[in-house]
Amino acid sequence: MRNKFFVLMALLWGCAGEAHLAAQGLASVKQPEVDRQSSSAAVIANKSDFDTQTAPTTGKETEIIDRIVKREQEEMAAFNLYSPFIETYIQDVKPDKQMGMVPKSDVYFLGQADSQGRLKVHSMTHNEKKPSLLWSFEPAGFLQMIFVDRGAFDKAHYQFEYKRREFLGEVRCFVFQVSAAPKVRGPRFIGAIWVEDQDYTIVRINGTYSQSNHFSLKTLQNEYYLHFDSWRTNVKPGLWMPSYVFSQELARPTRFGNPSYKSATHLWGYNLKTTSREEELNRLLVESANPVKEEAAQHDRSPLEAEREWRHEAENNVLDLLERDGLLAPQGEVDKVLNTIVDNLEVTNNLDGQIDLHCRVLLTSNLEMFSVGSAIVLSRGLIDVVPDEATMAAMLAHEMADAMLTKPYLDQYGFNDLLRLPPTEVLRRLSFREEKTDTAANGEKAMELLKKSPYASSLGNAGLFLRQLQSQSKELKRLISPQLGNQAFFASQLLQSAPALEPGNKDQIAALPLGSRVKIEPWNAGVSLMKAKPFTRLSVRDKMPLEVTPLVPYLTRYAESPSAQGASNAPTGRGQ
Repeated sequence: MRNKFFVLMALLWGCAGEAHLAAQGLASVKQPEVDRQSSSAAVIANKSDFDTQTAPTTGKETEIIDRIVKREQEEMAAFNLYSPFIETYIQDVKPDKQMGMVPKSDVYFLGQADSQGRLKVHSMTHNEKKPSLLWSFEPAGFLQMIFVDRGAFDKAHYQFEYKRREFLGEVRCFVFQVSAAPKVRGPRFIGAIWVEDQDYTIVRINGTYSQSNHFSLKTLQNEYYLHFDSWRTNVKPGLWMPSYVFSQELARPTRFGNPSYKSATHLWGYNLKTTSREEELNRLLVESANPVKEEAAQHDRSPLEAEREWRHEAENNVLDLLERDGLLAPQGEVDKVLNTIVDNLEVTNNLDGQIDLHCRVLLTSNLEMFSVGSAIVLSRGLIDVVPDEATMAAMLAHEMADAMLTKPYLDQYGFNDLLRLPPTEVLRRLSFREEKTDTAANGEKAMELLKKSPYASSLGNAGLFLRQLQSQSKELKRLISPQLGNQAFFASQLLQSAPALEPGNKDQIAALPLGSRVKIEPWNAGVSLMKAKPFTRLSVRDKMPLEVTPLVPYLTRYAESPSAQGASNAPTGRGQ
């Protein structure tokens, strides 16, 4: 597969038209089935021994290359069975004397990958393309970065040069330099691949494509190729799936406006399922000789109690839909952290026992939050960039206030048929934004909750975070604009009490970069907290508030959880 990015230009230099940074994939070839019985390489005792190993012999190197090519064909065939979600967030950047490179605008794509024939992305959002005088981004171009060459990755088209051995996290790898074979025409990948040492699967791809700027008389377009760093995750025994791609071009702008940008692409949801309902279905119930009396059913419901039960049913229907369609993470450790903060707010405001609020994580990068019934939903992007617990408490307090208000229009979701929506329609058909008439009241209630909480003395940090959002709201419209819920703008009191924003002060951290806290499990769309060690900021350029930065995943091999022992590990196929 070639990763082609076209920049449309007029034949005459003086007359420029619109351009597209688009992706054109080669026709897919029939791939063999995944071989799950690949033999393992020799086990190496420890990392120090591994690092000092000599290069493989010529015969062994040839054998390894043959297995790499075979495994990549199998991986491409395996990917064709699934339609994962793919999210690409792009920041166009410009140079800044003090801060280095800073965002000047942004673009956002979210859709489902389709690998049948030419690679495609079925969009879930509106108005994704960023218009420009000379170019625009296309989501399929970033999807193509998950493979070296989808149409012609073999020894006839490529030559391989062994470079070294290296650990990526806990995974031992061989590193090969890859380039086009002699006399092979057309754009081909040039860069490095990391190959794990058991089944010889490519787990990382880093490079670009040759002929990065080549004019085509056939299409009257310039073929423009981008640099990328693509990673895979071991989701099942013998199966590594694409999970993350970082791409950037920071060269000086040209006369025709070649983009300077940074982007992060995440893939998730290869095997989606709603765990909570399945656990209930699979639970073993032993029938007693004496019928068990359900005490809760021994009385009739008052109108208010019945109304609350109906709203709870609507809440369950909405959450089940969002989780089933890959937008909401299954319940996990991140929810528990957020729930602890909510408990702190409830207890100090004498609300414990009166309301039963709980938190969930939306998987998207947009900074947004909303409530559905008793559920408070925060996006992955918002959790990433919030700098401290007090600021997180401020976000949650606002949604607690929103959750305590009844929303009659959401009651209709108690009817199950209204939420039978395909993933591509969810963001277009649903909205959980607070009513404009409720915004001010929710802000006042949030401040009331916060002033009685353990976070009362640290609210200046929350105000500083809001100042940072306001200062970049023009440049980062897509990041800050919610898709389903509310913006993280509220409570003018917080803004008024916040210290002045000091971009030149390296010790003032108003917001973190994207990707600072939450990582996604690509197989089942679960989320967990990153375990990163802190680093000292040496200059203001290390702050990078709200910016895209490269991620370096810590690779591990798949390990079966005790609860899943004995269950089938076979992939369930496309759309599951």
